[in-house]
Amino acid sequence: MNRRLLFALPVGLLALPGTARAQTVAVRSHTLVEDQVIRIADIFEGSSRGDVVVGAAPNPGQRFVIEASQLAGIARRFNVEWRPISGSERSVIERPGQALSRDAAIEVLRAELLGLGLPADAELELAAYSPPILPLNALPRLSAEGGSYENASNRFAATLIVMADGMPSIRMRVTGRAIATAPAIVATRRLAVGEVVRPEDAKLVQLRAERVRPGTAQRLEDVVGMQLRRPIGTELPFMGADLMVPHIIAKNEVVMMVVEGPGLSLTTQGRALEAAPRGGRLSVMNLSSRTVVEAEAIGPGRVQVRLGASPLRTVERS
Repeated sequence: MNRRLLFALPVGLLALPGTARAQTVAVRSHTLVEDQVIRIADIFEGSSRGDVVVGAAPNPGQRFVIEASQLAGIARRFNVEWRPISGSERSVIERPGQALSRDAAIEVLRAELLGLGLPADAELELAAYSPPILPLNALPRLSAEGGSYENASNRFAATLIVMADGMPSIRMRVTGRAIATAPAIVATRRLAVGEVVRPEDAKLVQLRAERVRPGTAQRLEDVVGMQLRRPIGTELPFMGADLMVPHIIAKNEVVMMVVEGPGLSLTTQGRALEAAPRGGRLSVMNLSSRTVVEAEAIGPGRVQVRLGASPLRTVERS
C-alpha cells in the first residue's frame, strides 16, 4: 500500500532557509526498514545526521512513498544538506512483514472453544480470514477471548488477540463453523500392487467425515504389515478391501513339502499351484509323484501336508 504526504511538518519548519553549501547528500530511492521508526539514514545517504529519527515507520507489510516536495521539507526541518534538482526525486520506505499463519490462529481458537462444547476432533473453517501482518522474524503471542459455540449450527465466534514486538496489539473478531472429522489411515508415499505396508508408509490423520468412505482403514494396526491388492497414491486413504495378509508362498514357487503324521516326518519338493499367506491353504503338486494335495503354508518356501490326506488329483507326466 502506497502512502503519500506522510509527514505533516510544521509550516514554520518547512520555511527554514536551506543551506547554501555544496550538496553532498543523496536520496535513497528504496529502503527496507525493520525498526518501528524511520531515520535520516533511511532516506538520505551521506548525511552526518543519519541516526536522527524522522517519524514512525510504516506498518509491517506496507510502505511509504516520499515525493520530492516532502523530501525537501524533511531536509529543511532536520538540517540535511540536500535539495531537489529535478523535482522527480522520491524515496520508498518499505517495512517487510510476515502473515500470521492460519494454523496458528486455529490452534488458539480451538483452545478457547473446547470448553464451550467444540468437539475435540472437529476441523475449524474460518470465514473471510484476513491474516494480520507481523514484523519480520517477530514471535507472535496469541490469545483468544469472548468465544461462543452453537451445537445446533456448529457455528463459532471468538476474538483473536495478536501481540508481537515492534507492533501495536491487534484484536480481530473471527467467525466460522466446525466440521465433523473421522480418523483415516493414509499412505505417506506411492505404493505398488503387492507391496507390504511398512510403519513409515502409513499415518493416521483426521479427514472431513464426508470424505471418509465406508471401509476406509482407521487404525494403523489394520494396515501395517498388510499387502496391497491395488496401487495407492500419496496421501490417499487405505481401503480395507484393498489389503490382504501377505503371501509367503508365491504361485509356481518350488517349496519344501513337510509330510507329518504320528511318529513320522518326511520332506520332499513340490510346486505351489497358487499363492498363499501364512496359515493359508493351497494346492501343491508333489514333483516326484505328480500328485496334487492340499497343504498349509507354514513359512517362506515351506508347506505342511498332513499324513493320510487324500490327493486332489494326479497330473499326468508329459
